[in-house]
Amino acid sequence: MKLSLGFSPCPNDTFIFDALMHGKIDTEGLTFEVIMEDVEALNEAAFRSDLDITKLSYHAYAYLRDKYVLLDAGSALGNNCGPLLIAKSEISADRLQEAVVAIPGKYTTANFLLGLAYPEITNKKEMLFSDIEGAVLRGEVDAGLIIHENRFTYEDKGLVKIRDLGEYWETTTGMPIPLGGIVIRRDLPEPVRQKVNRVLARSVAFALEQPEQTLEFVRQYAQEMQESVMMAHIGLYVNDYTRDLGERGRAAVQHLFKTADEKGIIPQHRESIFM
Repeated sequence: MKLSLGFSPCPNDTFIFDALMHGKIDTEGLTFEVIMEDVEALNEAAFRSDLDITKLSYHAYAYLRDKYVLLDAGSALGNNCGPLLIAKSEISADRLQEAVVAIPGKYTTANFLLGLAYPEITNKKEMLFSDIEGAVLRGEVDAGLIIHENRFTYEDKGLVKIRDLGEYWETTTGMPIPLGGIVIRRDLPEPVRQKVNRVLARSVAFALEQPEQTLEFVRQYAQEMQESVMMAHIGLYVNDYTRDLGERGRAAVQHLFKTADEKGIIPQHRESIFM
């Protein structure tokens, strides 16, 4: 059976999907048509129901629970790995209310966390996550919300951190930060969904236990990234929650959705979050 599969070219995604894509594990007869896009492009594709399986921001998933269900394997949750609000220099709280802030997409979890920490920030400009640092440096925006590997590079470019939104989430909730997960279409048969989860868990385990076997593929899509940054990126976003959400991971995801629901940020859904 062939299924369409969307994930990003970021190191954490190529790392966990390498074994699944390249026959390094038993895929139980499944094959995959891979679509690699930026996370917000994947979010948009999921809104169109274009993909059978896809990486999805948890914020976007909150709108799509009628179409997709979350797999236990493949999620990006963790500590000290959240989005950072950065600028060329310190910005006062008063100025932030009027600031133009670049965000990596409306439906990213990063933007959701920004809304929780700074509900007064409403002048937002969407752009590709990798373009945000440059836009701040050129003065096209007053501040930027950075994710992925940019959290390792902003200081080298002379930018300063206004706030770590992951730290904000962890301090206020005591829970790991749910950033993104792997979802599968609800209308696929239950045995297929369970099979995909098993195969993905196997692929994650292969990567964590034999990381050197995945690096050639990861490097293909991280050509401009220093290897130390690439490995730090993987270490930040791939962990035991990626193997399996577990009780604590599920509680963090449920708390994110409960908070968003209470604030009226997301539409209400009766469908379960998890398989």
